[in-house]
Amino acid sequence: MKKISIQDYLPFIFLAALAVIGIFLPTAPTFADASKYNAADVAWVLVATTLVFLMTPGLSFFYGGMVNKKNVISTMMQSFIATGLISIIWVVVGFSLAFGTSKGGIIGDPTTYFFFNGVGSGGPWGTIPILLFALFQLKFAVITPALVVGAVAERIRFTSYVLFMVLFSLLVYAPIAHWTWHADGILFKLGVLDFAGGTVVHISAGCAALAGALVLRRRKDHIAKKELQPANIPFVLIGTGLLWFGWFGFNAGSSLAANGLAVTAFAATNTAAAAAGLSWIFFDVIRGRKPSVLGFCIGAVVGLVAITPAAGYVGVPQSLFIGFIAAIVSNIVVHYKNKSAIDDTLDVFPCHGVGGMVGMLMTGVFASKLINPAGNDGWAYGNFDLFYKQVLGLLLVVTYSFVVSWLIFKFINFIHPLRVTEQEEELGLDVTQHNEIYHPQNLSINGQGSLAEEPVQHG
Repeated sequence: MKKISIQDYLPFIFLAALAVIGIFLPTAPTFADASKYNAADVAWVLVATTLVFLMTPGLSFFYGGMVNKKNVISTMMQSFIATGLISIIWVVVGFSLAFGTSKGGIIGDPTTYFFFNGVGSGGPWGTIPILLFALFQLKFAVITPALVVGAVAERIRFTSYVLFMVLFSLLVYAPIAHWTWHADGILFKLGVLDFAGGTVVHISAGCAALAGALVLRRRKDHIAKKELQPANIPFVLIGTGLLWFGWFGFNAGSSLAANGLAVTAFAATNTAAAAAGLSWIFFDVIRGRKPSVLGFCIGAVVGLVAITPAAGYVGVPQSLFIGFIAAIVSNIVVHYKNKSAIDDTLDVFPCHGVGGMVGMLMTGVFASKLINPAGNDGWAYGNFDLFYKQVLGLLLVVTYSFVVSWLIFKFINFIHPLRVTEQEEELGLDVTQHNEIYHPQNLSINGQGSLAEEPVQHG
């Protein structure tokens, strides 16, 4: 067993303190104004919330299958831990910061829904209970910091990443969600359209990923230009399937109602993913590569990313183009990133950051009031103003997310080592961070936390 330090006690003490505070908070009756709820809408958003939750374990498989076999468990855990960590933060203060009473359009009042105060008894949010809306939005808050893991995989300490998730959720995700989706948010009032999280989720995560990759610097294998094979491509395929499946809740659920808009968003989501997956591998072929499972899976995810801000504003034919072009753009960015010294392990910035940017811009081009009267017409329909606003919103989120995330990584590195030691990186994070092994055959863990090979028994 390792020696316990004071720092090791802090997470437990903090969680225990929150648990004790919860004992003394009043219990309120739930579902006030129940007559205003629509049963079909409630049922659909409940299902959509469950689907979005499924995306985080899907992401764990997606990332876990791509890394080296000595880092599979650590990478999956760094993503999946968000389901617990962000859930608690969201209940305590996260939902308030994102959707509480606006403070100048910048951030919500943290006391508005402190410990979900008033959420259960706060009446309807449209035609669904506000508690259901809060839970639906929670799943978006969970997966966003989990996305960043892919850029810093194979070299970041688990404890340091947990702290990053907390600070990112409070200082980056919550403000951007407030700007974009709160009625008094600065981007919402400007008229920026983001149906399901192009800026809030994907651009914010992609830019944070770039910041993390720069602060942590390159892996030893990346410097040596060693090409490491993915640990488990079937994991990537399973992860892609779970992400694609869950994304129907992500986008179609953002209508917050069982209506025609949800169906349109569902169709646009599937079409963009299909077009992008094919576009990626066909583009690879004309560049002299073989069509690969990884290529199709990555392309499909890029299409899902790109259609996210546009799903409830564009038609199905336009979604096909969005998926097609987003995959090509991200593919090219990945190509040039690989020629650079930037070590974004699993290409989070080219796929989520750039994919989200393409989606935001395409929303500014193809959005139509015929699809969603609550939206706006885009550049293709004579309204350049929307495209201009999309660019402004995009630039603000890119700058804010990158700068604040860079500062968060730097701050964590100042108070606690951000990166594992060279020996730990060589041994792999599964063993050194979690004392677990993905491929246990013929391997054991010695007292120093390193791998030792056991003799093979021949029968």
